[in-house]
Amino acid sequence: MGLMLLTFEEARDVVEREVRLARAAPETEEVRLDEAHGRVLAETVAADRPYPPFDRATRDGYAVRATDVPGRVRICGQVRAGQQLDLTVGPGEAVEIMTGAPVPAGADAVVMVEQTRRDGDQVEISQNPKPGDNIVPRGSEACAAQPILEPGQLIGYPEIAVLASFGRMSLQVYRRPRVAIISTGDEVVELDRTPLPYQIRNSNAHSLMAQVTRAGALPVRLPIAPDERTRTRELIERGLEEDLLLLSGGVSAGRYDLVEEVLSELGAEFFFDGVLIQPGKPLVFGRARGKFFFGLPGNPLSTMVTFEVFARAAVDLLAGVPQAPLRFLQAPLGADFRHKPGLTRFLPAVLAGSGAGTVVNPVKWQGSGDVVALTRSNAFLVAAAGRESWKAGDLIPVLPR
Repeated sequence: MGLMLLTFEEARDVVEREVRLARAAPETEEVRLDEAHGRVLAETVAADRPYPPFDRATRDGYAVRATDVPGRVRICGQVRAGQQLDLTVGPGEAVEIMTGAPVPAGADAVVMVEQTRRDGDQVEISQNPKPGDNIVPRGSEACAAQPILEPGQLIGYPEIAVLASFGRMSLQVYRRPRVAIISTGDEVVELDRTPLPYQIRNSNAHSLMAQVTRAGALPVRLPIAPDERTRTRELIERGLEEDLLLLSGGVSAGRYDLVEEVLSELGAEFFFDGVLIQPGKPLVFGRARGKFFFGLPGNPLSTMVTFEVFARAAVDLLAGVPQAPLRFLQAPLGADFRHKPGLTRFLPAVLAGSGAGTVVNPVKWQGSGDVVALTRSNAFLVAAAGRESWKAGDLIPVLPR
């Protein structure tokens, strides 16, 4: 198979395009509201009534007719949040009102209590309010039966609040994708074994399980695939029964790197088998037996980076999310920085400070096997392939970790 080496941008476009074109609508299931956080909505949710359902005061103060003030007006009652309203504000009158309470009929403005001086059953108002001041009109947030949430919406805590406000105790969501994870290579052993001097523990499978779970999918960890064709094929065939297959290791050009050969025997279509990035250059993406797969490089940082910047997009799209863009921040560098152009680099970095004082600095690391360095970071500094150097204070893209 000829080498299909793409730029970072080209490879991202390929992943998003191919998965979006080929995916079928995910199956749906009903979940309780308190189980819906992090799921993808599979139905349209409309407001069950106007929101707010009444003209709502946004300040403690006095509900008045704007034409009656400034001046002294008579207090004819009080209304608080949650209280049934049976008051009307007439000429020269005011109603004491609390934040969140319904504005009584006749009033068209609320004057904050700080702008008033009470004297018995009267209140002196020095302000000249405009109609509508400190009032949220009935139905201004949502009209009854207005669609508010659409299929494909990721459900976070604001969506939970909306659904609860609408009285939704359960809802339809898309089924979580099942993601098979296979580590490869005779040098990899499970955690319950003591590794020999030339072996490593299977950290990639566990980090990928965490990343898959964080992405809202269900990880399915399969046994380690040895450097032996028959067993590797059996495990890959098993992995292709799930919605997505992630293989860690076995995708470089070594004699015993069997993954691409086995996938080819299974009729795989390869969209690329290399990306101009560091870490993660020998990344493979394709489809076999109707399922997408990623051959992730075996070095731990390469595995983690390529999942976040490529495979996670596939997970999101298979979960029913309409779009899965990477969201970069722009942060000023804390010191001069340079790299060899030609590759887009995702380097462990620390994003510190806040507001105008925010800076990003790369973390010293020993290459794509240095997991310890990654634990000292909270972001990836993204160095563009076409630029060689940056000065302290220059903005540079950052991918939060």
